Amino acid sequence: MDRKKIILVFGTRPEAIKMAPVYFELQKNSHIYDVKVCLTGQHRTMLEQVMDFFKIPTDFDLSLMKENQSLSDLSASVLTEFSKIIVSEKPDMVLVHGDTTTSSMATLAAYYHKIKIGHVEAGLRTHNKYSPFPEEINRQITGRIADYHFSPTSLAEDNLLSEGIEKNKILVTGNTVIDALHWTVDLIENNSYEDDEIRKVSKIIQADKKLILVTGHRRENFGDGFLNICNAMKALAETHPEIQIIYPVHLNPNVKKPVYEILKDIYNIHLIAPINYPAFVFLMNKSHIILTDSGGVQEEGPSLGKPVLVMRENTERPEAVDAGTVKLVGTNSNSIISSVEELLTDDKLYTQMSTAINPYGDGLASKKIVEFIKDNFKKN
Repeated sequence: MDRKKIILVFGTRPEAIKMAPVYFELQKNSHIYDVKVCLTGQHRTMLEQVMDFFKIPTDFDLSLMKENQSLSDLSASVLTEFSKIIVSEKPDMVLVHGDTTTSSMATLAAYYHKIKIGHVEAGLRTHNKYSPFPEEINRQITGRIADYHFSPTSLAEDNLLSEGIEKNKILVTGNTVIDALHWTVDLIENNSYEDDEIRKVSKIIQADKKLILVTGHRRENFGDGFLNICNAMKALAETHPEIQIIYPVHLNPNVKKPVYEILKDIYNIHLIAPINYPAFVFLMNKSHIILTDSGGVQEEGPSLGKPVLVMRENTERPEAVDAGTVKLVGTNSNSIISSVEELLTDDKLYTQMSTAINPYGDGLASKKIVEFIKDNFKKN
């Protein structure tokens, strides 16, 4: 029997983390699948760290990221260059992930060549096309075109059903980020992984202070949003000497500039360069509270028993809000400050958030995805 060729295409660090378990599960079935990896390079440096950590080989590297590149230019480049890969490789299926420009444009390229498309982490919606921007529309484009939809939750499945997607084309799997997280935590805790960045960040952590971990990168928060976030961090650090804040600062100048202008030289705030995935998992595991505008952290933090405050006005992951593991606080400084202070002072509230059941699965999402693909290929 000829092996079926599957190309996994991704371009950012979160995509790589969430696709790594899928790649390894497919590789367990290498007698059935010829698995290839195509990188667009949408986030170059941080993407390479993840690829090195998971030891995933790159078969095609499009290296599309350019300084100050517009979304239009990036979209056109992904569509054009990935189409060339499809023509030369003739895959049976393309697997994309989530909500990036890479995902939507790779999906469109596969559609133009009538290639089957599987969408990992399908069905998340805010129903606000500008928030998150451009991720919401990237997801909707991908969802409209994809043939198979691997939804992390029943709510995501319901979103797809309401858009007319056939139920037999949807599989509720949990989120593959939980697969990756469990694997990484086990590796770190068993002392079977040595990492310079983990050693560096462990030296920063002060045992007598509660650690607040902060991340931020969303386009819709550029400008006033990040100014408000930074002013909230400054106020919290100055009024609560019992805490320390660690902030791995995103490389985008729209993030970096306000963060360093407002938060540098505050003794209990540590601004550090972006860190690799295992070091970030290590910090999440050591944290008391996580403040973020990220999507994946909303899934990872609750899996580690950490309350997550989301600095956005809405989220395409409302399951965690409904479950009580995540709270939306927006980018209003006062809202951020009061929400952090509640968790610092109200032990009952902290316990409720940290012990609520995580809605994002059991760490077997990748296995379920590959079993679904096996069944589908038997029918075609």
